[in-house]
Amino acid sequence: MKLSIRRQALLTLTSATVGLGLLGLAPAYAADVTIPVIVKDTTSPYWQIVLAGACQAGKDLKVNVPQLGAQSESDINGQISILENAVAGKPAAIVISPTEFKALGAPIDEAAKSVPIIGIDSSADSQAFKSFLTTNNETGGQIAADGLAAAIQAKTGAIKGDVALINSLPGVGSLTARDKGFTEQLAAKYPDLHLVATKVADGQATTGLNITTDLLTANPNLVGIFADNLIMGEGAGQAIAENKVADKVALISFDSDDKTIGFLEDGTTAGLLV
Repeated sequence: MKLSIRRQALLTLTSATVGLGLLGLAPAYAADVTIPVIVKDTTSPYWQIVLAGACQAGKDLKVNVPQLGAQSESDINGQISILENAVAGKPAAIVISPTEFKALGAPIDEAAKSVPIIGIDSSADSQAFKSFLTTNNETGGQIAADGLAAAIQAKTGAIKGDVALINSLPGVGSLTARDKGFTEQLAAKYPDLHLVATKVADGQATTGLNITTDLLTANPNLVGIFADNLIMGEGAGQAIAENKVADKVALISFDSDDKTIGFLEDGTTAGLLV
């Protein structure tokens, strides 16, 4: 938990510092500087931690840091409107985590004509970012495959069987990279683990719950699942707990909150990448 909080907060603290550096402003002279931070979902515990980092960065650097974002990662048009409104306020820079790679490309291009844009977490189809800070998500996906293989071996005594991948939302750069790393590592290192299903959700935990329940019903030989973000980890964990299959099906998910940490502690989830 502590590692997760520090990583997310550091991401935004560093973004704000980079923004000041790009503007040639030292923190001591930045009292009138405004740098909005736009996240994907202000209701998500993950993004609330990022916004907490933004708030602390604002205090430390003596800049104004409006904390903005839609209320769902699937609200692409909402994030575009928030970005346009932020630009209209003529800030010194904008920090944004794009919800969708293609859809945010042109709006970021347009915004960058007026204000420096700093990207965090997920990319967009744009070359206009002044700076970009992110986790190496492809490597994260590879680690997820390794972790799932180890967990399956611990539960079944062998690294073989059917596994599934649950993608939270289509077109999100960070998730696409995670899924790529996972599937390529699986194919390269674990030939006896068979990816029998790749399911795409809508960014809602309830959908992750339903997808996982359906997977368990349709694939009685399933031994492992990778959920590629926090929300899918919540939904998949709930399904495994309700179906009482934690002793048979290993779950690895990305990021953490109190709920997924609880799943880890009680054995519902085999591992969390934070």
